[in-house]
Amino acid sequence: MPIYEYRCNTCKHEFAHRHERYSEPAPPCPECGAADPRKLLSTFSASVKKPEASCSLGKCPSGGCCQTKGTCPLG
Repeated sequence: MPIYEYRCNTCKHEFAHRHERYSEPAPPCPECGAADPRKLLSTFSASVKKPEASCSLGKCPSGGCCQTKGTCPLG
């Protein structure tokens, strides 16, 4: 269920609303009751961590396979 942020065009109050369906209309402003809020552009942050060199994944970063050869060239 998506959560959208809105700003009321009448009183400028900002609020969030969780929609049950994608096609659900915008809710009235909880402060003044106006039925014309504007959907705001929301931002989010995501961080992606690059996996570290590891032989436990079955493929050695050096290009070989440590588990079948039994030794790791990285130590």
